[in-house]
Amino acid sequence: MRRSYLLAIAMLVASTARAQSPAAPARLSVHWEELTAADFRDAIKRAQGTCLLPIGIMEKHGPHLPLGNDLLNVRYAALNAAQQEYAVVFPEYYFGQIFEAKHEPGTVAYSRGLQLQLLQETTDEMSRNGCKKIIIVNGHGGNNSLLPYFAQSQLEAPHDYVVYVQGLARSGAGEPAHKSNRAGDMHAGESETSMSMIARPDLVHLDRASQESGADQARLKLPEDLYTGIWWYARFPNHYAGEGGVASRELGEFEVKTWINAIVQSIRAVKADQESLRLQNEFYERSRHPLDTPQ
Repeated sequence: MRRSYLLAIAMLVASTARAQSPAAPARLSVHWEELTAADFRDAIKRAQGTCLLPIGIMEKHGPHLPLGNDLLNVRYAALNAAQQEYAVVFPEYYFGQIFEAKHEPGTVAYSRGLQLQLLQETTDEMSRNGCKKIIIVNGHGGNNSLLPYFAQSQLEAPHDYVVYVQGLARSGAGEPAHKSNRAGDMHAGESETSMSMIARPDLVHLDRASQESGADQARLKLPEDLYTGIWWYARFPNHYAGEGGVASRELGEFEVKTWINAIVQSIRAVKADQESLRLQNEFYERSRHPLDTPQ
């Protein structure tokens, strides 16, 4: 009887202690859209004002991958990186450059002016909400010219934030051997399909990969240093470059890990960067009075 009484007292004391102890802090999501307003404020503080803007596109990816493949893959990499080195990740963003795929079903191609305006207003709004270090994580090859230009154009007017661009970084030392020609593996081929087998295996249809050709049609003969916008269509009219059917999870796992690690390192570098904004402000001030710049 006495033992039962003592056990009941001990349980009551333990229960009271648990009730009085402070609750463990809730784990903050890295998803911008999942945070409450109060949690968002805490998230920005924890991220040291560092936010990711993964950008993909809506375009055909051969006969075997989904239209939003670039967006799905880049968000997979960005979200996993942000969980390793905390940052707030902006919601789905696919408003990039894709004029070269307008002839294919499902392509969403915004005008060039809107692409830049929307990106500018998005980063401005991110900054207004505390994101003073914005890393645009690119997941689409068609943005390779657009995004550096956008970052460069930030020097046009003063900003209280810095834009960084993180490119595709899926290859590296120790990469498994490829089964296809790497020179032609550019879009929905072995590499990208392998990545998709990790990020969204439920949307990969390897059995359809051979339904169309991803070979270079070489329909345009120009010097290497002479550019024209129709080059991609001239070479790959099926909007498919490579051999997706030979993709493997082994290659995909390597590329996923490599890309995530690259983004993690970029987040850490950006958090530590105290110079970019200072130099930006110095530049803005000098650009107002160029005749006063020492020569």
